[in-house]
Amino acid sequence: MKFKKGDLVEVIWRSELYRGAVTQVVEATDEIVVKLAKKPAIDYLFNQNQVSKVKLVKVPKFVADVLQVQKEKWWWSLSESLNLKVYACTSFVKEYSVDIRIKDWLSLPSNQELFARAWLDGYEVEQEPLYYIKVIDSYFGYINLNLKTGAYTTSTNEEPVGFKTKFTEKEIKKLDGRYWAFKVPVEEVEDEAL
Repeated sequence: MKFKKGDLVEVIWRSELYRGAVTQVVEATDEIVVKLAKKPAIDYLFNQNQVSKVKLVKVPKFVADVLQVQKEKWWWSLSESLNLKVYACTSFVKEYSVDIRIKDWLSLPSNQELFARAWLDGYEVEQEPLYYIKVIDSYFGYINLNLKTGAYTTSTNEEPVGFKTKFTEKEIKKLDGRYWAFKVPVEEVEDEAL
């Protein structure tokens, strides 16, 4: 496995498991320098085959938004971020544009652990499902958004330059909640095409 600068890795050093970040890649010798997350932090040289990449947890976009704001803007601690009473306060949710779903999501113990892993180790954002809006049972029955003019038309589900045909649930409901009944998951249509 090839590593690049900034990758989060795990390595056993002096009989203990440590996490760290790659700070340098030495191509000629197939080695990497890792800043081990220990006190004091230490840079140590390892062969690439001695190190494994940390698998980042996946979280929904609304959770990633909360993590980003709390760590970068508010400088909260992890324990403050896991306090469900904070998310029950409607004035807090409105003032900071926090997605209200975070309260229910964090109420599950497994999600609290996921949140903590994301906080400590980093995370990837889950891809939101995408949908076509098929309003007419025809090859040309899909809603298309002209990105230049903002106008909606019907055409194929192909996405030529300047047009958008795939939408998230939020985008569909913002357009008109009644269109949600006409959603078709992108995967279903693409699987049929194969």
